[in-house]
Amino acid sequence: MHYDFDKIIDRTHTNSVKWEFMQVMESEVTADTLPFWVADMDFPCAEPILTALHNRTEQKVFGYSSHDTPEFFQAVCGWYQNRFNWNVDPAHLAYSPGVVPAIGFILDLLTKPGEGVIIQRPVYHPFTNIIESRSRVVVNNPLINQDGDYRIDYADLEKKAQNPDTKVMILCSPHNPVGRVWQKDELLRLGKICLQNNVFIISDEIHCDLLRRGIRHTPLETLFPREQHRIITTTAPSKTFNLAGMQFSNIIIRDDELREAWALYVKGRLAIMGPTPLSIAATQAAYSQGEEWLEQVLDYLDENISFMQSYLAEHLPKARFSPPEGTYLAWVDFSSYGYTHEALYKKLVCQAQVLPQSGTVFGSEGMGFMRFNIACPRSVLREGLKRVAAVLNQETNPV
Repeated sequence: MHYDFDKIIDRTHTNSVKWEFMQVMESEVTADTLPFWVADMDFPCAEPILTALHNRTEQKVFGYSSHDTPEFFQAVCGWYQNRFNWNVDPAHLAYSPGVVPAIGFILDLLTKPGEGVIIQRPVYHPFTNIIESRSRVVVNNPLINQDGDYRIDYADLEKKAQNPDTKVMILCSPHNPVGRVWQKDELLRLGKICLQNNVFIISDEIHCDLLRRGIRHTPLETLFPREQHRIITTTAPSKTFNLAGMQFSNIIIRDDELREAWALYVKGRLAIMGPTPLSIAATQAAYSQGEEWLEQVLDYLDENISFMQSYLAEHLPKARFSPPEGTYLAWVDFSSYGYTHEALYKKLVCQAQVLPQSGTVFGSEGMGFMRFNIACPRSVLREGLKRVAAVLNQETNPV
């Protein structure tokens, strides 16, 4: 069937964090502010998902539930196989209510307070929060920005991986916010450095399905078949199918002892019972019947990215924007407009009435940058960019 992603869906009165709780991010927003901050889509979910949820509610009872069925694992593992030629044993899948909690659980199991965890800033800011909240040490291996083309600093990575107090690396693949989809040679080099220095890798691949046409994602663990027990991969249907509120993630843990420790910790100590009946229905339907919808979303996102690139070139030529290879996030450098980062952000929020994600949230490497979620109808994206251009093109003195 054909999906109309140009249609604007009113998300008010739905408890939408993105639209109704913008004050959580910025107190100065108004009722007219357009949100481009938190990463969920403004697109309707795939019809098979909606049908599955409707059918499940018709059963009228929502008791304790388990996803441990052949049909569920066939849907999830079949998706990995068909999209990435990635063979995942259902026995190696662990449930988590989210990727960020899963990373926290794994750090609890693999590290001790005071030990180091490598991240690559500018990077998804909950990585920092989850490390520091557990009294672990953030070890930053900053990406190298070459005119908008981000690369890994392998020399710096190797130096930091050689520290015996460094125990884990969290890899963001595809990378949020810069949009890189790491190539095989990049992943091989990174993986070898970590594994040769006994550094476990948590590979956050939640954006793996959201790729530009012609770009391919490589699951990190497929490159290291003999070392898979030291790589933990986090995935979820949340970004791919706009199901963040369903609180379901699939964590791939190859090591038997670690998986057993996970089960004892998560189910025993933390008393996380399992997924909800609606999240099971939605996830199974997404992976078994959602591909047609996703392909249309990917086409629409490609068009939104092309539109944004053209609009910025014409109306905001000093803004630097490299189209992302993956994700639906646009990482835009406004530093050439001459404002301090704080002044720039305030102008966008208070004068342009748009709410992006401030680049410094992702680390000091994000100074002058803003992240825009462009998984929205094109008319909303056009209006947001129009507002930004109107404010930044005013004849004012930067401060």
